[in-house]
Amino acid sequence: MWEKTKNTVTVSVMAAFFLVFFVWCLFKPADEASDSERRKLAAMPAWKLADVMSGKYMKDFEDYAMDQFPLRDSFRTVKSYTAFYLLGQRDVGGIYLRDGYASKLEYPLHTDSLDYAAARLERIYDKYLSGKNVNLYLSVIPDKNYFLAGANGYPAMDYGELVSYLRERTDYMQYIDIFDCLELSDYYRTDTHWRQEKIVDVAQKLGEGMGVTLSGQYTRRLLDKPFYGVYYGQSALPLPAEQLYYLDSEVINACRVYDFETNSETVVYDMEKARGKDPYEIFLAGPKSLMTIKNPGADPDKRLIIFRDSFGSSIAPLLVEGYGEITLVDIRYLSSDMLGSFLDFDNSDVLFLYSTLVLNNSVTMK
Repeated sequence: MWEKTKNTVTVSVMAAFFLVFFVWCLFKPADEASDSERRKLAAMPAWKLADVMSGKYMKDFEDYAMDQFPLRDSFRTVKSYTAFYLLGQRDVGGIYLRDGYASKLEYPLHTDSLDYAAARLERIYDKYLSGKNVNLYLSVIPDKNYFLAGANGYPAMDYGELVSYLRERTDYMQYIDIFDCLELSDYYRTDTHWRQEKIVDVAQKLGEGMGVTLSGQYTRRLLDKPFYGVYYGQSALPLPAEQLYYLDSEVINACRVYDFETNSETVVYDMEKARGKDPYEIFLAGPKSLMTIKNPGADPDKRLIIFRDSFGSSIAPLLVEGYGEITLVDIRYLSSDMLGSFLDFDNSDVLFLYSTLVLNNSVTMK
């Protein structure tokens, strides 16, 4: 009798659980995006007979159901706690925690991706730079796995091979090595990016390599909002907040920034973006395809063009002291075939500055 009652209660509780969540799923408004993961969530797919027959509809619906499940973030946190602290897994979905840092495994080295990146850079060289009066430079930014993964027994790609492989395919540029200027503490604990207040020496090394002297004199200012990096959301763990500092100076304050996407003038440090979902976007308003920074206190004929990813947003302000004009180009958002409509490359320094994260996953480069 007791066994029958126990089974009945168990089945009833489970049925009630599934019924409640089924009804909740039916009436819960779909969320457009996940703040914690900083990504758009799947929307309800449109019903099309061809998609149903091919199986695409059910796949898209499964993505939608997983993204829109009630209490999704809470369940993700429970899963992460269970995986890390109960089951003792070393990583969850590639995210791992070591030495107070969260990071995502970047392994193995994809030489096909480096080939593609080198081909994109060579195309830019052939189309816009060859035969011009330009000084060409290349520099590679190591992601924090360079300092964290191998030292803690995680698989790590060969960063020396990555640099050598890329340099062999871009021998028309002068390489500036900044690896020795960096260490783990130069990166945020919960994010991919480096900390601006820690990379003054990196900027000076780049400036020195391009024949520019930078004083490195700044006032360090604290953003009055706690910073939670991208791995905070991806790990689904309540990791401690960090402090985000930005470096200020009279030179930076005098600069004016032109955003080609909005055809408007803005500033180096965007305080509205800083108080948004990703405070790292304080640096030049985050992901932008094409921007120009003008420093009225420097020689207007001294120009630098930086082909960059998101790491470039925080280091570009530290280079403005040496140039009358710095243009930042992100070919993940702007096709390199269109650059001639916006830029005159002659009589410029040109720096290709990319992180290993982008170079090893270069399919986004256009």
